[in-house]
Amino acid sequence: MANDTITVERVDHIGVRVRDTDRALAFYAVLGFEVIQKVEFDAVVIIRNSQDVELNLVVNANDDHPDSNILMDVETKHTGLTHMALRISSIPETMEILKAHDIAITQGPVMFRRDGHVSLFVRDPDCNTIELRARTENLDAIEGLQMYDPKG
Repeated sequence: MANDTITVERVDHIGVRVRDTDRALAFYAVLGFEVIQKVEFDAVVIIRNSQDVELNLVVNANDDHPDSNILMDVETKHTGLTHMALRISSIPETMEILKAHDIAITQGPVMFRRDGHVSLFVRDPDCNTIELRARTENLDAIEGLQMYDPKG
């Protein structure tokens, strides 16, 4: 027996369920993603950014809860992936770009622990939660930074 565990090399891509292709593509374009392929045999649009981060937009969401995310916005908590975290280069620059595109920050900027990372949270048009996370820059330059200290 060579090995008892599977070697996972990296995350290959993330699938994101959406309702409307054009609306989703407009949002993810602000994050630097471009269409690589529209799959002909399935409701999937493959998008990628210049750093080779790949998302698969799965265009088959129903309209039961168009203004909420069943994993994040309801009292009863369901199992499932709650968000994706994307590494960014600058919190202040990202905040400016989000503001210029009228994309609301739903939480943050926040530093959850003193590990050198600051996060912003946004929602795509289908209420999927995205964490935009950067290594610490000049903390004084980050307007509204909250420090979460679990010890008090």
